[in-house]
Amino acid sequence: MTTPAPLTRSLFVLSIFYGGMVCIAGVLGNKQVALGPLAVEAGIFAFLLLVAVSSAIAELHGRVTANQLVRFGFIPLLASMLLSWLVWALPASPKMGPEYRDAIQLILGTTWRIWGAGIVAYGASQTLNVTIFSAMRGGEGSKMLWLRAGVAGILSQIVDTLIFITLAFYGEFPIGPLLVGQLISKIALSALLVPVLIYAFVALGRRLDRA
Repeated sequence: MTTPAPLTRSLFVLSIFYGGMVCIAGVLGNKQVALGPLAVEAGIFAFLLLVAVSSAIAELHGRVTANQLVRFGFIPLLASMLLSWLVWALPASPKMGPEYRDAIQLILGTTWRIWGAGIVAYGASQTLNVTIFSAMRGGEGSKMLWLRAGVAGILSQIVDTLIFITLAFYGEFPIGPLLVGQLISKIALSALLVPVLIYAFVALGRRLDRA
């Protein structure tokens, strides 16, 4: 498919969901969660959903439409960042509890370096995911959705981690241990969850279009 697909019900619903995950990923990333012995930033869960949705749209509507979705994803991403900065800069109401005021200021006051790293990592990893997933569709790969999903998800998460950690934290502290932990956890999550999620989103999309 060389032109974007028409706006079907599945494309409309999945695109709205995709935009929401783009916005919430940065907020969730402020917390690190423990997965056994490893620590992983919680934004990974939203990014896994982004990978799954973009791959599902590539499966349902083609590579061009999926890449267009990734590009449109920059709009809510940049808007949420600008709004976060605006709210952070505005003075807090004196009626607001100091513990809540300090907590929200800490979350919203993410540095421009981290924001920039997130933008670059998002664009590169999501484009790579759609490219690999779609390229493997030819030949025998056309019937192996689980394999395409796993390979594209794992490789895109590796690129996302390498870009984000390097751009956001290089020179601030030794990033080697953080990279290793993030890569192991993200590869494992991508292998286990992304294929299941893509099957679910593809099934949902086909059901919506039949309706």
